[in-house]
Amino acid sequence: MKKELAAKQRDELLATVKARFEKNMNHHKGLNWAKVQARLEARPDKLWSLAEMERTGGEPDVIGQDKKSGEFVFMDCSAQSPKGRVSFCYDRAALDARKEHKPKNCVLDAAADMGVEVLTEEEYLALQKLGEFDTKSSSWLRTLPEIRELGGAIYGDRRYNRVFIGHNGAESYYSGRGFRGSLQV
Repeated sequence: MKKELAAKQRDELLATVKARFEKNMNHHKGLNWAKVQARLEARPDKLWSLAEMERTGGEPDVIGQDKKSGEFVFMDCSAQSPKGRVSFCYDRAALDARKEHKPKNCVLDAAADMGVEVLTEEEYLALQKLGEFDTKSSSWLRTLPEIRELGGAIYGDRRYNRVFIGHNGAESYYSGRGFRGSLQV
């Protein structure tokens, strides 16, 4: 599958992401849109991944810049977990283990197909400092191998003005739980 956008799609995406960038300056103090756009235009594969984040309801925005690589960091900043990525179990092993009522996909496969990373617990907590996310939903988070080996996976949400990290069996899935991605460009 060709992972490149047509010119019209690219222009529409850049306009959407630029408007979001300008609306949410608190997400990326001191960063310049022209530099972000130049980097995106130089990396059509990353632009395609950003389009997938947008298409599935993630409302991606720049939340910072990696100090070592200089890459801009995008994260899904939709108020609730992205609607186009809900009702997934955690990984392929969990999906394969379900005998009936299988979900349509799993988080790790969907993220890989999109070219994004699932947020870690630390990234999720940092995102929550930028606003109030997942007040009515929850988002699967990248799970440590030692938890996954025991059959579990973790998720985050915000309730009662506090961020919680919880756990479920990796094979579980819910209509109100999706996942948030990050993309470095």
